[in-house]
Amino acid sequence: MPFSKEPSYTHGQAPRTAILLCNLGTPDAPTAPAVRRYLAEFLSDRRVVEIPRLLWLLILHGIILRVRPAKSAAKYASIWTPEGSPLKVWTEKQAKLLQGWLGQRNHQVKVRWAMRYGSTSIASQLDALKAEGVTRVLVVPAYPQYSATTTASVFDAVYGWAQRTRALPELRFVNHYHDDAGYIAALAASIQRHWKTHGRPDQLVMSFHGVPERTLQLGDPYHCECLKTARLLAGRLGLDAEQYKVTFQSRLGRAKWLEPYTEPTLRALAKAGVQRVDVVCPGFSSDCLETLEEIAMEGRAAFLQAGGKAFGYIPCLNDDPEWIAALCNLTQQHLAGWPTQAAPDTEALAASRAAALARGARQ
Repeated sequence: MPFSKEPSYTHGQAPRTAILLCNLGTPDAPTAPAVRRYLAEFLSDRRVVEIPRLLWLLILHGIILRVRPAKSAAKYASIWTPEGSPLKVWTEKQAKLLQGWLGQRNHQVKVRWAMRYGSTSIASQLDALKAEGVTRVLVVPAYPQYSATTTASVFDAVYGWAQRTRALPELRFVNHYHDDAGYIAALAASIQRHWKTHGRPDQLVMSFHGVPERTLQLGDPYHCECLKTARLLAGRLGLDAEQYKVTFQSRLGRAKWLEPYTEPTLRALAKAGVQRVDVVCPGFSSDCLETLEEIAMEGRAAFLQAGGKAFGYIPCLNDDPEWIAALCNLTQQHLAGWPTQAAPDTEALAASRAAALARGARQ
């Protein structure tokens, strides 16, 4: 594999550190052609779909990419903002805020964002950081719970870039933060703020993105990490086992996925006489199609049509200050040992000491 063109090595170059915050991805526009390009890349990933390759490619190009883009484009259009895709907007804001928070703590690091699929790609951002002289990169996937379908795929993209790069920066990776105390506290605080305004529901539903059940059998820790997040969050909120449910959404195809499924659960709750539910999506750090359309719109309709009376959607953490503080703490932990603190201004220190001595002499 040929190496990509890269900046010339400079002897004595000062080390520089960067953080790359990586999310899943989004189409460039809520149109069928843009969605088709996005889905073609996303669903071609062997980490995402693990059925025999030839069979899947026939299904993908013969059926899915002919039928699904127009339907998905309409869904994207229902949540699109003037600034673009919500996922892109929130991920970009998180990176900018994280840069500011780390700067306030005297860390001289660059913080960039990238998408695993679509633009802006992981490889292009790593190229840009390298061109700016970055010699150390901490890769932070936006997924709290580890899954081979998401987290490992981000790592694949980084490793793929590394295979084409001659002078590699030092690399570190955050695998997960499903049980991080700051993340759990930020989730709990966001739910409590919602309840302070709207009151408590009869049931809290914690909906996580689904994956095929066989991933659990093959050793993927995702299911266990989702359950631990839910258990810790319920404990923080003071909920007993009867007051919340864990469900999984976004099923694709006919294979059995992690259960129980979110929408059937919402219908069942309504039919059982539950008047009000609130739904939170702890597996998503940013609002996106799966939360804003699938849960806040489709989930709401399913619950109300089945006889429920009130449905509340609790937004993702997005740019919540408590969440950004938790993210800042998390990245600081993983930056440990890398000299990121700004060097002291020796001239300013000397002037300060001279002024202090002068005040002492006058006293």
